Amino acid sequence: MAKMITVDPITRIEGHLRIDVEVDRGKVQNSWSSGQMWRGIEKILEGRDPRDAWAFTQRICGVCTTVHAIASVRSVENALGIQVPLNAQLIRNLIIAAHSLHDHIVHFYHLSALDWVDVVSALSGSPARASKLAESLSPWPGNSEKALAAVKEKVKGFVEAGQLGIFTNGYWGHPAMKLSPDVNLLAVAHYLQALDIQRKALQAVAILGSKTPNIQNLTVGGVMNAINLDNQATLNMTKLYQVKSLLEEVNTFVQQVYVPDVCAIGAMYADWTNYGAGVTNYLAVPELPLDTAGTNFAMPGGTIMNADLGSVKPITGFIDPYFKDNVAESIARAWYDGDWQLHPWEEDTVPNYTGFDTEGRYSWVKAPRFQGKPMQVGPLAQVLCAFAQGDEKTAKWATAALDIASSVAGAKLGPGILHSTIGRHAARAIRAAVIGEHAIDHWNLLINNIASGDTEIFTPFEFPRGVIQGVGFHEAPRGVLSHWCVIEDGKIKNYQCVVPSTWNAGPRDAEGQLGPYEASLVGNPIADAEKPLEVLRTIHSFDPCLACAIHTLDPEGNEQATVKVL
Repeated sequence: MAKMITVDPITRIEGHLRIDVEVDRGKVQNSWSSGQMWRGIEKILEGRDPRDAWAFTQRICGVCTTVHAIASVRSVENALGIQVPLNAQLIRNLIIAAHSLHDHIVHFYHLSALDWVDVVSALSGSPARASKLAESLSPWPGNSEKALAAVKEKVKGFVEAGQLGIFTNGYWGHPAMKLSPDVNLLAVAHYLQALDIQRKALQAVAILGSKTPNIQNLTVGGVMNAINLDNQATLNMTKLYQVKSLLEEVNTFVQQVYVPDVCAIGAMYADWTNYGAGVTNYLAVPELPLDTAGTNFAMPGGTIMNADLGSVKPITGFIDPYFKDNVAESIARAWYDGDWQLHPWEEDTVPNYTGFDTEGRYSWVKAPRFQGKPMQVGPLAQVLCAFAQGDEKTAKWATAALDIASSVAGAKLGPGILHSTIGRHAARAIRAAVIGEHAIDHWNLLINNIASGDTEIFTPFEFPRGVIQGVGFHEAPRGVLSHWCVIEDGKIKNYQCVVPSTWNAGPRDAEGQLGPYEASLVGNPIADAEKPLEVLRTIHSFDPCLACAIHTLDPEGNEQATVKVL
């Protein structure tokens, strides 16, 4: 007999997400993804100066700050038809890369690894055996027997004190956990080491962005980083070399720890390459522009339909109509007034809560569609689109990752395994390695451009009378982010944010097409209905950020929801 399981909220994410699954004979037969709080930023922006939008949109989320700022200024610049100086592009690119590295490291080690790693089991691990295994995969100095023994003692101290500190509330001992104690010990050690490494990525963001979170250096038309190599108060060589040093240290961790960890753990859970594919239509946008016009990018984007890499169709830049003309959102199953599927420039955002109804409306998240189809976005989409277009860096790191996984598994593994729950983790590690290499490339481009005598950082502009509209996109850590603005007489008339977690977490549309979260859960095993770890595994593999997709708003300050953490 079928049983309904509700996980509300999904924890270790930003925001509030509810997942309902119908389970029969140990497998998920149907699912519903529900964003439980409303985001009202679009209404807040109406009537405001477009130059201020980037500062407001950063406050959508406490994690995805930088990404909204980037997409916002690009949206207004697109409406104005202006180009930003090359220095501004490259400084933005370095911030994008550093933030992405931070986000990917945090997502795997601190938000999702505990779905696969049994911390308590690590107490039975042998530091000597764990060190030997790690050294067979990587030269990382933190893999020494001494370092691993210290981690074991630290975890032991947590347990002897009667609690697990930061590791509380995990499904330790769950039948779906299958790593050996030695591997668990190694993973816990890297969890703790990653806490320091992610901080260094944010240091690079703060140097260029003036602070983090909520960077302060952006402006419509460029950046506010005055360049003077002889002035301590400006962007100078000392600060630039500090950024480079931090990025190199982070890159070393990504290449020597993150990629091997994901591939090794993935190989040990090879059965999970059979679960979680869901929607295999993929959407990515190009990122890291190499010119002032946004027509040449270091990282390609495009679409892939039905998992067929041969179907790849590029998205070429900020003015490409292939992206601009084919995005729409449906509210057929979402809590808003009306029943429409509209282009973002034509949408409104009028809330109308009617209660949770699996046969009707059940989410605050809209359902984005590309040419009428649901699309999966995120690192997997970006990696597949880049690989299909022959991107050298992506091919190099994808090959390296599959080689490591094949070595651990004792069998040859091909790119097809990426269409899965575990594949999304592998793709995120691959993307981290790729964008880390690009970060150093773009640092060199910036240094060389400044050395040529170019110190320009801003393009002047004026708002015209009448109505203009623009779109700004960004391949954020979680996938395609786009901001759509309509400006009338220099004021915002309409503003819509179509974020990665809206693409992935969206509900069914008017045609009944499941969103990517929903589709990815169908067919997943459930070993213990009281501890639905497998649901968390697949949902966490997308790196949800529901604060971006939804937010609470009450001008009176009243409590809007009560949630129970399972």
